[in-house]
Amino acid sequence: MALNELTVQNPYPTPESSPPNNISHHPPITVLASNRAIVEGELTAATIVISQATGKITSIFHSVLPASDFPIGTLYKDHTPNILLPGLVDAHVHLNEPGRTEWEGFWTGTRAAAFGGVTTVVDMPLNAIPPTTTVAGLKEKIQAAQGQCWVDVGFYGGVVPGNSGELKQLVREGVRGFKGFLIDSGVCLPSLPLQFVSKSFPKVPEFPAVSSLDITQAMTELASESTTLMFHAEMIPPISDSVGDEVQWSLPPLSPIGPLNEYATFLASRPTSFETCAISQIISLAHTAPDLALHIVHLSATECIPLLRQARQQGVKITAETCFHYLSLAAENIRNGDTRHKCCPPIRARSNQDGLWEEMFRKDSVIQTVVSDHSPCTPNLKLLPPGISSEKISADPERARGDFFAAWGGVSSVGLGLSILWTEGRKRDLEIEDVVRWCCKNTAIQVGLEQQKGDLAVGFDGDVVVFDDEAEFEIGVEEMLFRNKCSPYQGKTLKGAVKETWLGGRQVWDQAKGFAKEGPWGRLLLEERRR
Repeated sequence: MALNELTVQNPYPTPESSPPNNISHHPPITVLASNRAIVEGELTAATIVISQATGKITSIFHSVLPASDFPIGTLYKDHTPNILLPGLVDAHVHLNEPGRTEWEGFWTGTRAAAFGGVTTVVDMPLNAIPPTTTVAGLKEKIQAAQGQCWVDVGFYGGVVPGNSGELKQLVREGVRGFKGFLIDSGVCLPSLPLQFVSKSFPKVPEFPAVSSLDITQAMTELASESTTLMFHAEMIPPISDSVGDEVQWSLPPLSPIGPLNEYATFLASRPTSFETCAISQIISLAHTAPDLALHIVHLSATECIPLLRQARQQGVKITAETCFHYLSLAAENIRNGDTRHKCCPPIRARSNQDGLWEEMFRKDSVIQTVVSDHSPCTPNLKLLPPGISSEKISADPERARGDFFAAWGGVSSVGLGLSILWTEGRKRDLEIEDVVRWCCKNTAIQVGLEQQKGDLAVGFDGDVVVFDDEAEFEIGVEEMLFRNKCSPYQGKTLKGAVKETWLGGRQVWDQAKGFAKEGPWGRLLLEERRR
């Protein structure tokens, strides 16, 4: 038999469909590698493979594999020596849309988040018009968010007097939890500065405080639901019948201890007893729904810690969060009239800040998450005096007097938190694993997203942050991507900078190139919560 006949009869011919040059027909992937990554809570070398089709992590190797190990054309980046982190989950953000987009909005707020490595934000139910206290209000918010989100966005529902009948359906519609106030929120229609509110032109509360009866009704409704019931835990202690509720609207006390533009005067008007009294009431009602997760938002006073620890030891399912500003700013350093620092509960003394840090490093800490509580407004509502206003914040000589009581409360910081925490924490032997636990893993647990967010693990969303832990930068207008460039962090130098942010395996932000031209593609997280 001739040789050419043997060749023709070869039972193992090379298929004609084989791609040239070893190019594979496998689904496209993104590969991110570094000699330092936080994988399942531990610092390790890692190569992370993300499906571009699903946006999910498909495999992780605990070493830095070379690009040659992957098909030609694979999107591959070795980020050594920078650290790969899971995308942060900021579980406390006010985006204010619809209704108050001059304060913030989905577009600007989520861009600011992406800049700082936050790949998921959960929007609070107040400050937008309407508030998210009804299913109809939630649907308006969902409609407003369409096509505007640079990161993934979840939503909270609100608990106010008279809306207990809406709560179960809000769970069905996908809210991640609920928030109520034990003191007047201060949000009202018409949206006027408090000095213009009077008996002849009264305020109309948008998000009123809840009573113990309202809390009991909400707990009863949500007792068997997979959700978290959260509280702004401030209330005036029942000292005497002469105490009026005007203090709850940040009007000055009848006998202030000093000038209204001095921070010490404002701080004295909101003592730690406001927080301990409120938390005591919440704990006293917890028996109504023993299986319901309870949570205290923006805890500022260390005096609350023993109350929460004792309750947890007695089986109450209650946790707390604190904020970047409580861990980095101190009352002693706040200048007269600098109302950029005003928030409620207030920023307290450095000794209190030290106590918060000490608690957070405990293995059994009651403070399990750190969030921004980004709560912006237009600069004119801050009433900054001319000496503090910048060219970006115009001062009205008739109104800008640095009055801490008349100024709107709230600190703007979304997208700055990772660097703020790293800067302050490194003075206290903070490890990057701590940051991931407080700002990624535990915040994901808080909002029932722990099966897809907050970790670098197979099956999780491919949300990755490239973090340069040695870089330093000054906070200027260009670093404040939220709508209004009015923040107490302006001018401060921070350590640790986000180099890149990846959402579902796609690069949404790059320090050198800016935002992806094809964006935004952030998702609205509306699946019903199961945990």
